[in-house]
Amino acid sequence: MWNHLSFDLLAKIFTFLPPDSLACAASACKDWHRCTKSYSSSSHLIETRFNPPWFLGMITPKNYGHCCYAYNSVCNRWYLLPLDFLLHPIHPIAPIGSLILYRPANSPVLQLAICNPFTKQCKSLPPLNTLRTTPAVGVIEASSSNFRIFVAGGMSASSKGSSGSGGGGGASYEPTLEMYDSNVEKWQTIGLMPNIFAVRLTVWTPNDSVYLMGILYWITSARAYSIMGFNINSGLWKEVNVPMADRLEFAALVRRKEQLTLIGGKSREEACIWELGLGDVWNLIERVPVELGKKFTGSRGSWYSTKCVWTDKAVYLYKDLGSKMLVWMGVEGNASKWEWFWVEGCYSIKGQQVPNFPIKGVLLHPNLAPSSILTSV
Repeated sequence: MWNHLSFDLLAKIFTFLPPDSLACAASACKDWHRCTKSYSSSSHLIETRFNPPWFLGMITPKNYGHCCYAYNSVCNRWYLLPLDFLLHPIHPIAPIGSLILYRPANSPVLQLAICNPFTKQCKSLPPLNTLRTTPAVGVIEASSSNFRIFVAGGMSASSKGSSGSGGGGGASYEPTLEMYDSNVEKWQTIGLMPNIFAVRLTVWTPNDSVYLMGILYWITSARAYSIMGFNINSGLWKEVNVPMADRLEFAALVRRKEQLTLIGGKSREEACIWELGLGDVWNLIERVPVELGKKFTGSRGSWYSTKCVWTDKAVYLYKDLGSKMLVWMGVEGNASKWEWFWVEGCYSIKGQQVPNFPIKGVLLHPNLAPSSILTSV
């Protein structure tokens, strides 16, 4: 039957396959290999939106370096994904469509780049207008080729002092905000920010941002937690309080059903989930099931070192590569109903045991089609 399918129809079928299955199809014969390369990047991305995103556990560079581990929830399988096409180990910042925004781990001054870990393409972005270390980074994404990146705060330094750690002579907090627009491929300084926000974004922000209704939000990573928001249209900054800010061991912001949502956990207690309502008032909407919470936090009952990664349809709580993950996900066919699921960590791949690495998680829809905005190294 497959021999009688037209080329266009076969290519259409291939667009529904997840990357691992598509790679197998491409290796079947020359005709199938040519067929898998025939569809456009944009059409493939649209189709893959119907499949759950993959979880990529990026290895902490200072420990083990140049690889990541990818989890496909459809077939419940982990893969080792080499990153040897990159010149240096990286710190991932955020997904942009099927690409990853990252910074090289060996650079004390912020330098951003994007890559597709599946096609082994990458591209460095232009240097910022102001040399900075440890600023907050936020992303507003329309597609893999249409996005804006915002960089706020950080330590600025003179050209002489910029080769150091950022805390040397001439260094100070940088109270400005820059934006990169993928359409024009350059940075522009778009305004000032309160100095206290510059300090908080520099010292305590883990670079996880949420964009909602014209405001880009960051949460501090040190107790007591607080949230800072930047209004893209007005250029104004605001602070939003966090419930139980001084008692939470862990807190993270996500966007769920077009609502700003906060997840936080206290020692030896279940984690809670709040939504931001009118007047910036938080409303409690969910608690992590007690038994799942105990299983996740272990005998010490601690939420410390918990990390979070999300899409509009799923929220992952995780710690290390070998640790179990808690997933809060929308039920297919019932957009208003969300349920908790349990995902095993990565213990072995193809019979080989995997050490329990520290990781930074990223959720994205893999794409094997070459990207026109990336250039190969």
